[in-house]
Amino acid sequence: MNVKEYLQEVKSGRIDVVRYVENILEEAKKINVGYSYFNFIAEENAVKHAEEVRKKIVKKNSGRLAGLCVSAKDNICVKGIESTAGSMILNGYKPLFNATAIERLVKEDAIVIGKTSQDEFGFGGFSVNIGKGKNMPRNPLDMDRVTGGSSGGCAGFTKITKNVHVSIAESTGGSIVNPAAFCGVIGLCPTYGLVSRYGLIDYANSLDKIGIMAKDINDIELVLDVIKGHDENDSTSLNMEMKEGKIRKIGIIKEALNVDSEIKKIILDAVENLGIEYEEVSLPITAEYGIPVYYLIATSEASTNLAKYCGIRYGHEKNIEGDFNEYFSKIRTDAFGDEAKRRIILGTFARMAGFRDQYYLKAMKARTLIINEYKNAFRRYDLLVSPTMPIIAPRFDEVKKLTPLQNYMMDILTVGPNLAGLPHITINAGFKDDMPVGIMFIAEHLGEKRLIEVCKNKAFS
Repeated sequence: MNVKEYLQEVKSGRIDVVRYVENILEEAKKINVGYSYFNFIAEENAVKHAEEVRKKIVKKNSGRLAGLCVSAKDNICVKGIESTAGSMILNGYKPLFNATAIERLVKEDAIVIGKTSQDEFGFGGFSVNIGKGKNMPRNPLDMDRVTGGSSGGCAGFTKITKNVHVSIAESTGGSIVNPAAFCGVIGLCPTYGLVSRYGLIDYANSLDKIGIMAKDINDIELVLDVIKGHDENDSTSLNMEMKEGKIRKIGIIKEALNVDSEIKKIILDAVENLGIEYEEVSLPITAEYGIPVYYLIATSEASTNLAKYCGIRYGHEKNIEGDFNEYFSKIRTDAFGDEAKRRIILGTFARMAGFRDQYYLKAMKARTLIINEYKNAFRRYDLLVSPTMPIIAPRFDEVKKLTPLQNYMMDILTVGPNLAGLPHITINAGFKDDMPVGIMFIAEHLGEKRLIEVCKNKAFS
């Protein structure tokens, strides 16, 4: 049953929304014991909201998503529900407001069931960089493997749940499509600014985007229509409509095919089965400079955004001893994980007066070249395509052997569209060693309709 069918059943009274919400909450609690997909399950809030929605359904004045169960990544604020961005430093923080995306869902009577686990502040590609005191999510197809990150909990629960459900995720450099590919679900990262960032706990302001994960492309299309649109609370949100357009020609990114031969074959076979004209296209600038440009810009912005977490206004705190600098340092030493500290240090270094021109500003110039490279490609192609990830979901013991640089290199296929603010989507194209292999489609700005259209192709049915 997809979301549309479920909503019809709920509005007709054939499905009792309160009972359905209670069932999915019970399922979430049982699954969470072993898989750790939720940092917080909002049982009391969800049941209370479901009872209100049931009354609206009886009165026939309910919203268009009445009864839809939604989970939200832990860095997306939900009113009255602990929202920590997966970090100890925000333990106990309960927002007094909803993020705009959540608010729009709630106004249409969707029901938030909990906050999903993630890499701390989004710092990772495997959901192993979880904050102190948090639990690491496990792949729903193989518990010895990672879910991908940083939206690991979103992808894991979306795949494993037997109930109708959609997850609201977030991407900075690939954090939606990466775990969606590793877990075998559909993940859409929209055009930068199409969905308001208001209420999103920042990682990197110029890169962060709120998106959607689901099992069915029709579910993503429906939810996107609700959460998109201009928001006066977010100056970067777009007051523009998504573009129409048919898919006539696809470009396969040449540099992205330097992956495992089996993964390459799965991707090429999937493209062939689409029945759409295609050819190879080269993006050499993105391939060579995408990773260094992304990590210089993202960590620079992160080090600035995380400076406000000092243990005084909210979140983790201790008895105040010494001067501010001593207290500030002690709080951050205790509450941040190793990867968060690494990225703060790297970003602070890149922004220092003596190094800003050499690193940060040079990265910004290279980012413009990457954007222009994509623009040139879209003059010839309606969509670009590549594997979503260069590997299948690795085992935890394999991840432990990776250096920080090897971890960062796993983003090599996903940082490009994120740097350019381009919409992209992943859908399962096949299996290698019984694990899903995602294929990623990239569209020009505001080209989400083409992404949705290609995922409806019979090749993916």
